[in-house]
Amino acid sequence: MKKLPTIRRREVAVQADELIREGALSPGQTLPLVLRPSSSVGDIDLLGWVGDHRRELEEKLGRHGAILFRGFEVVSTDQLQDLIRAASGELLEYKDAATPRSRVDGNVYTSTSYPASETIELHNENCYAAAFPLKLFFCCLDAAEEGGETPLADSRRVLEAIPEGVRRRFAEKGVLYVRNFFDGLGLSWRDVFGVGDVAGLETFCRDSGIEVEWREGGHLRTSQRRPALARHPGTGEVVWFNQAVAFHVSTLPQEVRERLLKDFGPEGVPKTTFYGDGSPIEDETLAALRRAYGEATVAFPWQEGDFLIVDNLLASHGRRPFRGSRKVVVGMSEAVEGSQVWIEEAREA
Repeated sequence: MKKLPTIRRREVAVQADELIREGALSPGQTLPLVLRPSSSVGDIDLLGWVGDHRRELEEKLGRHGAILFRGFEVVSTDQLQDLIRAASGELLEYKDAATPRSRVDGNVYTSTSYPASETIELHNENCYAAAFPLKLFFCCLDAAEEGGETPLADSRRVLEAIPEGVRRRFAEKGVLYVRNFFDGLGLSWRDVFGVGDVAGLETFCRDSGIEVEWREGGHLRTSQRRPALARHPGTGEVVWFNQAVAFHVSTLPQEVRERLLKDFGPEGVPKTTFYGDGSPIEDETLAALRRAYGEATVAFPWQEGDFLIVDNLLASHGRRPFRGSRKVVVGMSEAVEGSQVWIEEAREA
């Protein structure tokens, strides 16, 4: 297993700000900020540098929304976990899951297990949950032969690009997330909520503000109303922070979507969203939201060894289709209570 490179001994002292240079993936692009080794310095103790510059990285992350470390050969889950602890603290367990992923090592997980031919729409991780991670850490262990980018969109720019009427409706109503759990179809409620029995489920949901309903035939339906906007705990900025689009049944491939709607109806599909009052989100509204995401989106091909920090409130992420093998792992840190950042009142939007 490879270890992080270390700084070679030199006869002259090197200033910390000479070790790493800042840049962008393309001229004028501020998301993500790119950090690379300075060509004049040699090998760098990245772990030590990150620990020494934790406050500085916080400030840069607040401005840019994401930071890409490229050229540092982060090629193992051990390295990733050490870097997360140095930059942010202990890793979080993944609970209240919306999509399947597998534990790789400790609290490092695979990225979402989804067919390579399909797109994962932009979303803020676990934003529907009572508590969610402030920071996400991605590491590319194996870059796809083609495609497989993890696009990013600045949540501040997304909010600005949404038509005022649409923004106002969501600010007033919020988003209702509905799930139906059927044996053999999608994730089980035990996997989603990380519990082993009905008592544990009901306790978790009660503590998390999730309504539980046992439907005809014994299948479980859960629903949770959450605000669509949040105020960043560090920068104070208002951001678009929800999965109204990514959680919606319309994200599924057409054939799958039509079959599920035919079999279960719009309220019985495995997962979907509505306005917070339970009314359907119009097709034209979903289209407007997708356009807003599109205007704010940037994407770049992964390189093996890339290490990416994403502020989960300031930037949404997704995944593009790919060909060949691809292994991007992720860790999360710094739990944020939704009640501390959600914006409930429309006047704050």
